[in-house]
Amino acid sequence: MKRLLQMLLAAIGVLGVVVVAAVVYVTTFLDPEDFKPRLVEVVRDQSGLELTLDGPLSWSFYPRLGVSVEQAEGRLPEQSADDQPFLAFSRAEVSLAFAPLLRGEIAIEGLTLDGMQLRLERDEQGHGNWETLMQRLDERREGAESALAPASAGPSLEGSNLAVALNIASVQVRNGAAKYRDLAEGTEWLVEEINLSGTNVNPQRAFPFRSSFRLRSYPSLDWRELERSPALASDISLEGRMRLALAERRYVLEGLKLNTASSLAGIEGRQQLDLSGQQLILDLSQQRLQLQEGRLEAGLQHPSLGDNPVPLVLVMALDADLAENTAQLRELQLTGPDELRLSGHLNLAGLNQAPTYSGQISVAPFSLRPWLSRLDRMPRMAGPQALSDVALTSPVRGNLERLELAGLTMVLDGSTFTGRLTAGFDGQLLDFELQGDRLNLDSYLPPAEPVDQSAARRNLLGIGKAHADDTAELVPAEWLAQLDLNGTLDLAQLRLSGLDFTEVGLAMSGGDGQQRLERFSSVFYDGELSASGALDLTREPIRWQLRPSLSRVRLEPLLKALGEDNGPAPLRGRLTLGGELDTRANNWPALKRNLNGRLEGRIDEGAILDVNVSQELCSLAAMIEGNETTRDWSADTRFERAEASLRITDGVARSEDILVLIPGIELDGTGELDLGSERFDLRAAARFVDGADAACPVNPRLERVPLPVRCSGELSGDTGEWCSFDREAFQVTLAELLRDEVSGRAREELERRLERPLEQLEERLGEGAGRELRDTLRGLLN
Repeated sequence: MKRLLQMLLAAIGVLGVVVVAAVVYVTTFLDPEDFKPRLVEVVRDQSGLELTLDGPLSWSFYPRLGVSVEQAEGRLPEQSADDQPFLAFSRAEVSLAFAPLLRGEIAIEGLTLDGMQLRLERDEQGHGNWETLMQRLDERREGAESALAPASAGPSLEGSNLAVALNIASVQVRNGAAKYRDLAEGTEWLVEEINLSGTNVNPQRAFPFRSSFRLRSYPSLDWRELERSPALASDISLEGRMRLALAERRYVLEGLKLNTASSLAGIEGRQQLDLSGQQLILDLSQQRLQLQEGRLEAGLQHPSLGDNPVPLVLVMALDADLAENTAQLRELQLTGPDELRLSGHLNLAGLNQAPTYSGQISVAPFSLRPWLSRLDRMPRMAGPQALSDVALTSPVRGNLERLELAGLTMVLDGSTFTGRLTAGFDGQLLDFELQGDRLNLDSYLPPAEPVDQSAARRNLLGIGKAHADDTAELVPAEWLAQLDLNGTLDLAQLRLSGLDFTEVGLAMSGGDGQQRLERFSSVFYDGELSASGALDLTREPIRWQLRPSLSRVRLEPLLKALGEDNGPAPLRGRLTLGGELDTRANNWPALKRNLNGRLEGRIDEGAILDVNVSQELCSLAAMIEGNETTRDWSADTRFERAEASLRITDGVARSEDILVLIPGIELDGTGELDLGSERFDLRAAARFVDGADAACPVNPRLERVPLPVRCSGELSGDTGEWCSFDREAFQVTLAELLRDEVSGRAREELERRLERPLEQLEERLGEGAGRELRDTLRGLLN
């Protein structure tokens, strides 16, 4: 903005030299043959421009005195005659009111400039072709007026009887154009159809001012050859009352009204921006720009915002230091539909190269839901009022690439978060350190019922809720592969998947396609939960690693929370679990199929609720003995310890060492669970063991009989049909026991009867012969 202003002032300064020179010469009745060479010389001395006047110079005397110049061109010293001129215009005219001349006054009636062409260019080193011109004009500004009149002109204005009345009735610039080429940035700007008008132009008081032009921007210098459309095309108009303090180089525009209607490449519709203000003050002596009581009204239009423009209003005060390229935006008030209200202040720096900002912002409570709906980014969420109450306040700083909220306090649907947050505008940077009181994450995840595929993909932050048969992506892998992540989150309470976590601590980091869960810890149902893991997004399919750990977690409330019907839990106790898991893919079915790893766990202080295994087994033992049990039994089965280890291979979990110790009873077995099909098969056997806490007295022979149980089916099936007494295995066990007992009795009887013959045989054949015969007979009986 500063450079553009300097460019226009340079053009006006050069034109001013030409116009004032013409007025002085006309009013002192110079010979027109002497006019051109002198005018060219003055322009060269004062600005360095080589002026070429191809058109005629003419003037009139009635009804008004005037002078006009046609077809003028000005070239920079380094330009050749074949180069396009730095400055050119078709016609310039200055007219004087005739009647004031009769009173001894010079009153300029009108100033008109037609067809101005200005060509500005910045080279690869950042040097502008106008900079030398501006410097020279500034150095010669004070002596410019005295240099205009030649010695042969007769009496000077100072010694004449004519008084100059600086009150120009009409100033007009018509059909002007300016071109700005930036070779360093590879961009080009065109300002066309420049029209400017002012009436009663007077340095002593404000006068009406109006201008309009069309602005176009191209992101490449070869846009003509490639027939590219502009990235920005804008129609701009400006009006107000101008006050000129030329000596002080201070310009004030009162009652500012700036209207723009812009089109952006790739976006249908026109963006409307209207700026108004009490005063716009440009003080070139102090290099300051001020806007008082500014009001910016915008009508944003985009296909994602719907058919109607979204109205926004920004109220502010601006104070800019043009020399330091800094600015202050004070008393900011941004308002919009759906109760959007933002307030604060900003300090801007580096406006000429790399803008930065700092300050304070506050957002009053409002609903984010309608804004996400406008952008077609409203996720399908379980909570009907999620994101309906959002507010924040924080110091803010950043640049055009990132935003940092250094002292954030945010309210989200009744939850409060404090800390800091840094995010990149391109979505590839996220750095945070937050603390919160509570968060119900279930409200922001998709609802439990199946949803259409498109809605599942638009959920919050791109993370989907896992369903058994859902093949949608669980995480946005493409975004995470580019994300530079570093964050910690501490929560007093967290609810996720219907489970409650307290004293939650979370730490994450990552970059270059590697994301890591450094730490997750929580108090979890009166126990402790911790986990760490990693996500490798550099491979295809992506790979996951997880190391979970549970310590003395209460099973009864956990199982109740996991149950869909909120019915009573079948088990109680303290669960301890740990291991390592890894898998690959990005949807739930494939993750289960590809799961590998190990888990080891145990349950302490446990009990199976609403069933007493000891009672069932003791009743069976009494029945076998022909008796009945008369003991009072509790409703539950208390066990001393339950433990197992799992090996998981390609989604199938197997255990060879399942062990449950019930007082007086030992239950061991093996099992297998296919996570993909959710089918399982468990074979276990219960045995009576002798001890002080025996469940019931049993025949010693019955202690040798295992009572087998088999559980099989699908996890989604009817739990009442999962387990049954394994009759076939029990029959095989009894048959083996009976064969052992029969064989043993026969062997004892045969050995008794053969005892004397074998002794005689040993006497005759030797000691080893009888022993070998006994072993042979035992083998036959077994």
